[in-house]
Amino acid sequence: MHYSINIRKEVRSDHKAVFKLIKDAFSNVQYSDHKEQYLVERLRHSAAFIPELSLVAEVNDQIAGHILLTKIEIVNYAQRSVSLALAPVAVHPEFQNRGIGAALIEHAHRTAKDLGYSSVILLGHADYYPRFGYVPVSRFDIELPFEAPDENCLIKILDADTFDYTKGLVEYPKEFFEEVV
Repeated sequence: MHYSINIRKEVRSDHKAVFKLIKDAFSNVQYSDHKEQYLVERLRHSAAFIPELSLVAEVNDQIAGHILLTKIEIVNYAQRSVSLALAPVAVHPEFQNRGIGAALIEHAHRTAKDLGYSSVILLGHADYYPRFGYVPVSRFDIELPFEAPDENCLIKILDADTFDYTKGLVEYPKEFFEEVV
């Protein structure tokens, strides 16, 4: 089946469809709390939200995928360096394994670089993200604020010329840690 992928900025009228898409995309994922859709809703209303980095992928005018990058900081004493968190990227099960996630990630990287951001950090699958240039954050003496295997704590340098190298601890917005009741 031939299809084309259209990637665009998410708009308010997409929110309901994106909520359902994320819920469906993570429903059978083993290492998930199955609440990623609530995280996206919280982040949309946070100071960390960047509207241009909340993207949807459409296939035949149907939302098939979504990606969100939000502001985070790497902190070392009084020094703070801005980075981005990729969380989450979701593709509807019906459209998985067709390159939609990869297209969203690559588009988000280009957009983030165009907006002046120089790095993206994520907690993700060690076999998937390195193909996009992600390496362990430990190579840069950066730590995430929770326990996770080194090979899953990853960073992508978008622009080596503007990357503000700060070793330290990643500080996520509080919305990443709020519980859904």
